Amino acid sequence: MATKYRGSYGYKVHEGKVRKNNEDQASVLMNPDGEVLLVVCDGMGGQQKGDVASRMAIDIITKAFPSKKKHFFAGSDIAWLTKIAKKANAAIYETADKNPRYKGMGTTLVAALISNKRMIVVSVGDSRAYSLKEGQIKQITEDQTYVQMLINTGKITQEEALTHPKRHVLLNAMGIYPSLSLDIKQFKYRGETILLCTDGLYNQVPSDEIAAILSSDERVDQKPISLIVAANAHGGSDNIGVAIWETEAQ
Repeated sequence: MATKYRGSYGYKVHEGKVRKNNEDQASVLMNPDGEVLLVVCDGMGGQQKGDVASRMAIDIITKAFPSKKKHFFAGSDIAWLTKIAKKANAAIYETADKNPRYKGMGTTLVAALISNKRMIVVSVGDSRAYSLKEGQIKQITEDQTYVQMLINTGKITQEEALTHPKRHVLLNAMGIYPSLSLDIKQFKYRGETILLCTDGLYNQVPSDEIAAILSSDERVDQKPISLIVAANAHGGSDNIGVAIWETEAQ
């Protein structure tokens, strides 16, 4: 029998303390089959172009979700996520290509689909997915950035990456090219708390502080607010986007 999930969620975005415009977007939805979808995007391009790109991406993906068919095989869910992400990529690219005002706009994407005791995560860029179990937080996506490539090839350490001058350089983003390369991961899902966020959170707030907030007794719809308050307390140098899901399998 297919598993349906009952739980609580919260999501919120904030411009931070430095930037005037907010280019981050976040959402969490459940469809009629009890599946859960979390999505976070971080727009790029400046002059409000990033806001357009991230909003287009999240609108296309979330509007498609309520009518998604229930799939019993992971490959079908992966195919659905891939198809809808590529549709969003094409829409952003075509808008930028046809309108000089939006030239160069793009967005990161991280999305997590929870269904049938499994979770499929797709990512583009450096927005992240984390899981929390028994108070321990774990990053489950890998940044598609220049410094992550340097780490993977052994040229710099994780500590050196924190202050590297090119730490914000992306190697992949949605809407920049007509084709899209997705990082796709599949996990068994056992009721862990799931956090999706932009770099405005994890670059500001230490992981142990994030874990403490996620593990607290606050209502789940309050936790994104608490994470944003923490990010701003640590400087708030970027927009902040957060989406959280807490569930109990039935």
